[in-house]
Amino acid sequence: MPISSIGRGLCVLLGISMEDTQKDVDYMVRKILNLRLFDDENGRAWSKSVMDKEYEVLCVSQFTLQCILKGNKPDFHAAMPAELSQPFYNNILEHMRSTYKPEMIKDGQFGAYMQVHIQNDGPVTIELVSPSAPMDPKQHQSKFSIERAFRTRLNPDPRNRPLVYYWASVFEW
Repeated sequence: MPISSIGRGLCVLLGISMEDTQKDVDYMVRKILNLRLFDDENGRAWSKSVMDKEYEVLCVSQFTLQCILKGNKPDFHAAMPAELSQPFYNNILEHMRSTYKPEMIKDGQFGAYMQVHIQNDGPVTIELVSPSAPMDPKQHQSKFSIERAFRTRLNPDPRNRPLVYYWASVFEW
């Protein structure tokens, strides 16, 4: 039984870290809703945003994006604990709904094990990272560990929030 689904639009897989603040929320919501990822009416690529096209947005909380590899085992200590991240996640949804059309913002079930069915068009996947994340490894020991774990990525910051353009349905497992 579907929990949520969208037609054309964006799916936002959102990993919330211990260091995230309201400044990160403001930045991410602005970028998610205004990124020009879609063709215009003349077929010109990268011209229109989800709001320009009046498309939907599906948000899925995904703490595993905050993974640190310790050997072959994932460690999720960089992720904000559920009791703190759920209100934070709800704040993101409310900010998106107040900025865009509320009925166009959908979400999965926070903390639930779900199957997310993706039809990734392109495929196009964009990773967004909030600029307020400290990049100096001396500032936060956890950042250093995460940077080492992701050093093969173009952007080693662990707070990547993949933004995926597709049609989606979320089902309870």
